[in-house]
Amino acid sequence: MRLILVRHGQTPSNVHRLLDTAVPGPGLTPLGHRQAAALPGALAHEDIRALYASPFLRARLTAAPLARARGLDVIVRDGIRELAAGDLEMRRGDTPEGERYLRTVFAWAAGETGLRVPGGESGEEALARYDAVIAEAAASGAGTVAMVSHGAAIRVWTAARAGNIDVAYAAARPLANTGAVILEGSPSTGFQVLTWAGATVVPAGESGPAGEPVEAAG
Repeated sequence: MRLILVRHGQTPSNVHRLLDTAVPGPGLTPLGHRQAAALPGALAHEDIRALYASPFLRARLTAAPLARARGLDVIVRDGIRELAAGDLEMRRGDTPEGERYLRTVFAWAAGETGLRVPGGESGEEALARYDAVIAEAAASGAGTVAMVSHGAAIRVWTAARAGNIDVAYAAARPLANTGAVILEGSPSTGFQVLTWAGATVVPAGESGPAGEPVEAAG
C-alpha cells in the first residue's frame, strides 16, 4: 500500500501556536482554505483510491476539495485524530507545557509507550488507535490511500512504525500545513518512508507546535 499522510490546512490555533487537540476544533484560516484547495493539484500524480480524515473540522475541510476532485467519499475515523494534550490543552507550544507535550509524544516513538500526557492518553493507546485505521485501509485493498491527519500524530506514528527513519529524524523536521509524508508497505511487512514534505528519504511556513521540531518548544 502507498500511504499518503497529509497534515491539515492552517487554523487560527496554528497561528497562535496553541495545543488545540479537542474535537471538533477550529476551522481553517483563509490561508488554510487556499492550502486545501491546492491539495488536489499537489497530489494530481497520485492514484488515490481511498481518502480518510480525522473527525476534526480542520481535517474534514482540508480533505473536501480532494474528495470532490477525485469523486471519493471522505472516510472519517477517530483513530487518526491529533495526539490528545489533556491537561495541557490550549497551552502555547513555546512554553514548558508545550515542550513537555512534544517530548512525551516523541518518547512514545522511541518505545516509551507507557508514558502518558497529563490528563491525556498514553503512547500505547495513541499508537494503537492510529494502527487500527492503517490496518483498515490496508485491508480495503486500495493501492494508494490518503489520510488527512495532524502534525504530531503523523510524525510520531511514522517515527514509531517506519523502518528507515528514527525519532531524531522526525523530531527535527517540521511538517507544515498540508505537508505530506509518503510511505509504502503494510502493517504485516512494515513501512518505509519515501518522501517527507517533498524531500526524498534515503534508507538508513506557518505551523503550529505539533508541526515544529521538538527543539522549537524549548
